[in-house]
Amino acid sequence: MPTPAELADQYLKGATDLRAAVKGMTREQLIARPVAGKWSTLEVVCHIADFEPVLADRMKRILALHAEVPLLLAADENQYVTALKYHERDVEEELALIDATRKQMARIIRALTPEQLQLQGNHNKKGLMPLERVIQMAINHIPSHLKFVEEKRKALGI
Repeated sequence: MPTPAELADQYLKGATDLRAAVKGMTREQLIARPVAGKWSTLEVVCHIADFEPVLADRMKRILALHAEVPLLLAADENQYVTALKYHERDVEEELALIDATRKQMARIIRALTPEQLQLQGNHNKKGLMPLERVIQMAINHIPSHLKFVEEKRKALGI
């Protein structure tokens, strides 16, 4: 089992890796959809920025409301991309939100005890989840999307 410090370091790395993945892309490249049926790079970044607070809230709810095994709500990413006008958003603002959320949560994660990692929340679709699993889901979220950013860069020839 990783230590809280190791989890915090892995969690922080995602924001750095995402920033590196989009570095140097023009606005036109960010909003291009070079792969049919797939989101643009900006849509990917906005999706991550919108779900960082969701993931952070799940972690905070488990810590703050652990006596009542708090409810953790699922969210449909496709509803977000449609309703929240991702192509009208600014990539730097989105990256800054991701950075700030990850820095705040990394500080919280780093201070956890091993016992706190086992506190649970009740996800409305996945059932009981220990805090450590929620943190691991957050750690894996950005890397799971980086392959799509790389796919778009390659399709655009950058």
